[in-house]
Amino acid sequence: MNSSGGGSDVRITVWPLTFDLWPAFEDLFGKAGACNGCWCMYWRLGPRYHERPREKNRTEFRSLVKRGPPPGLIAFDGETAVGWCQLTPRSALPYLDEARMTRRVDEVPVWAVSCFYIRRGYRNCGVTTALIDAALRAAKRNGAPALEAYPVDTAKPGATSNLYTGVASTFVRAGFEPVAWRAPHRPVMRHRLKGIRRSKSR
Repeated sequence: MNSSGGGSDVRITVWPLTFDLWPAFEDLFGKAGACNGCWCMYWRLGPRYHERPREKNRTEFRSLVKRGPPPGLIAFDGETAVGWCQLTPRSALPYLDEARMTRRVDEVPVWAVSCFYIRRGYRNCGVTTALIDAALRAAKRNGAPALEAYPVDTAKPGATSNLYTGVASTFVRAGFEPVAWRAPHRPVMRHRLKGIRRSKSR
């Protein structure tokens, strides 16, 4: 799967996170994990995520990657991993149904792009856009009827500065539309995948 984005000196490729790419993922997140020690298990575990040692979250996520299918996409600039987004069927992330801002809209079996992490030095270079583009094609390839996201609308009062779920304006540019609002600054957005060209697997 390939997708390009960013400025003239940044060319991004995006691949599913298979186990052979775990060292690159670990390099991206760092020894202590990404923001606040994250190892991308929060939407699977809910609040108990914070009650466990970070190493246990890392170990469980590593096992999940090893077991497959890929739980998301990893972006590269050459050999350097520069970005990540979690991409799964929504049903794989049970805490989405419990959290107030992300609870289910309907029973459509959507896929979800639920979080991002971009390496410092590559932010505002189009990496998120490239990941979203690749996520749309991957979800289509796997038979999803729509891809759902839970971004922050930074133009609205009360918007949090914690933007790990993405920014609404980025999703609007990618063709997503709001389907619900849990708060003025927290839309649930969807892209219906009819017309999205299927991509080839890595």
